[in-house]
Parts: sequence; C-alpha cells; structure tokens
Amino acid sequence: MSVQAKPSVFQERIAGEWVGRPSLFDAEGVWLGFEDIRRSSVFANGDITYVMDGGLSGGGKLAGRFALGAPFAFGVLDRDGDRIYTGPDFYGSGQPYGGFVDAHYYGPGWQVSLDTWNQTLGDTQAYSSVLYQGPAVVGVFDGVYTRDPALVDERVATETRCGAVTFTLPTKDESRFTGDLEVWTADQVDIGKTRMSLTVDPLGLLTAEHHLTMSGVLESDVRTTVRRDGARSFHEGPDIWGNGQAYGRAHFVRLHQTDGRRLVGREFMLDAEPGMGPGSRMAVVYQLFERNRLTVVVHGVLERE
Repeated sequence: MSVQAKPSVFQERIAGEWVGRPSLFDAEGVWLGFEDIRRSSVFANGDITYVMDGGLSGGGKLAGRFALGAPFAFGVLDRDGDRIYTGPDFYGSGQPYGGFVDAHYYGPGWQVSLDTWNQTLGDTQAYSSVLYQGPAVVGVFDGVYTRDPALVDERVATETRCGAVTFTLPTKDESRFTGDLEVWTADQVDIGKTRMSLTVDPLGLLTAEHHLTMSGVLESDVRTTVRRDGARSFHEGPDIWGNGQAYGRAHFVRLHQTDGRRLVGREFMLDAEPGMGPGSRMAVVYQLFERNRLTVVVHGVLERE
C-alpha cells in the first residue's frame, strides 16, 4: 500500500485536541458518571495515530468495565471514503459524510462493540457511543467536546452541570425548530441541503403532536403523536410509528412510515437546559432508508424560533 501524502478532508476537519466530559448511562438511560477525555489524532509520515487520555469518574455498576489503566491509542487508515481502525485498542471502520462520521468498532479493553456518531460543528463536536454486548445495549457515552482552548473550562463546567439532563422538548407552549441540513447519499456524495421544520404542539404534559416538513433536496410533510415516558418516547401515528430512548441530552429514535420508509436518528440538545427555550439548538443526524436500503444521511443544526 502506498504511503498517504496528506490527510483526508475529514482528517483535516477534526485536527487538534478535543476536550470534553461525556456522561455514562446504563442501558435504560440512568446517569452513572463522567469520562474526562482529551483526544487527538496525529498525521505523521503517512500514518495516523488516534490517542485518547482520560479516566472515569463514578460509573456505578459499570465502573469496573470502563475504567482502564492506560490511555487509548490506535492506528487509522485514513481515506475520504473510509476510516479503518487498526488497533490495538479499537478495531473497525467509519464512514464520514461531511462533518459527520458513522463508526462501528470493537474495544478489547472495554469488551464491547461501539456504534459511534460524531458530528463536527466548527470547534464543537456532538459525540455518542452506544455500547453493545451482542445485540444488547450495555451503556452509552455521550457529550459535547470543544477544541477551542479558551472554552475548555466552560465546556467541562457545562458538561458537569448538564450531563445528566434528560432530553425534553417544550411541554406547554407550541415551539418550532428550523434549520438547513446537509444531505449525503449512501455512497458519500453531497447532494445539497434541505430545509427542515419541526413544530411541537403539546397536547398534555407528556404528549405532543409533531409536524415535520422538509423542502429542497428532500421533500416531506408528516405528522405523528409523540408520547414521553421518562427517558422513553413513543411515536404513535398517523404518518410515523416507532420509539426512542434518551441517554441524557441525546435522544435516539427508530421510526417507520406507512410506505415502508425508515428513519434511524439522533437528536442532541446542544443547549442543555430542560425545555429548550427560544434560541436553543439541537444537533440532528438522520439516516433514511427506502425499504431497508440506506439512501441518504442528513445532518445539521435546528434552532428554536
């Protein structure tokens, strides 16, 4: 294999040291503790080495499994189309779609498979790793990182204060979240943007009607009634059926439309106060499937009007 002369576009996008304090949750969304992390990936002599240094604070019943005695380090074969993780601490691969990377790999030290979604928004990253034992969820790490040295103390303080906050949309007043989202094909081609609007009309303290529209590259106009039960959510028609689970500020959904289309997504409260007041931002990633085939990946930021 030839030596890579320069890093990929995605590697250049994530250059620098990222600092955060993501939270650890158990499989039911119960907050357990923090992971203090500094991570960076270094390109040198055609090779990339990814390093993560930090430790677990708390952790409850998962403390023994996720507390290790040395920093993580692993190689990355870096291409714009694929990132291959070559160990020794992680083995697997990831695919970037602009500033979002969808990665799947195994960590021998943690003894779990990981589905990691990392969404880079300038000097901010919305990060989550869902941890699996076979098909069963063991736990979830998620949080917000910064690479701006001037904002490190503020970011760590915010994560400490808000890490355990559960994803909750406004429950009494109608709200609308809008934004322009990037649209990428399954083979990682940027095909433009779609304008998304999500209107939340509360029907009670735990139930609301959601009206979602998209215009531009993607067109959509659907409604569903969403019922919240603690960290769980249920989409109960008429146009969309499915459910979701929140792990702190990150809400993961698996939704089905009556025409056979499917959506797998993550909605992440960047502004972590409960209820998300005007100006609050929500980073979203959606994978859209047509009859079980991935067609597009959509991601960006929605802001409450």
